[in-house]
Amino acid sequence: MAGTPHDGGCIFCKIVKGEAPSFKLYEDDHTFAIMDINPFNHGHALVLSKGHFPNLFEASDDSIAAVARTAKKIAVAVADAVTNDGINIVQANGPGAAQSVLHYHVHVLPRRLGDNAKLNWSLSPGDHEAIAKLAADIKARL
Repeated sequence: MAGTPHDGGCIFCKIVKGEAPSFKLYEDDHTFAIMDINPFNHGHALVLSKGHFPNLFEASDDSIAAVARTAKKIAVAVADAVTNDGINIVQANGPGAAQSVLHYHVHVLPRRLGDNAKLNWSLSPGDHEAIAKLAADIKARL
């Protein structure tokens, strides 16, 4: 982990360095997976980047890829270990997305029908003309 960004005040950095307790599930050179101690559902896990990046926008491409690989591995194990009707992989950026720890991580969230997680929305057709204009604006920024 030499050269890996670290924030001494970040709880996830402390967990990665072994300075704070956790229910560790998995670790490799780039990621660290733990159980969420404030779980929404039984089996809720977190996959952390070992490097400190406040959010997706600041995370390195390598960290994002490593977290995605580990999230898949953890999701498979969680789905096998706990009763569920599906799994969400959730990643939040900023207060509007309810990001509570400013360290790049994803939630592996087992779901159960009727659990009332506020992550689902109903499908209703959008304005295709407005969608096309926004798509062009976003594409121009890539």
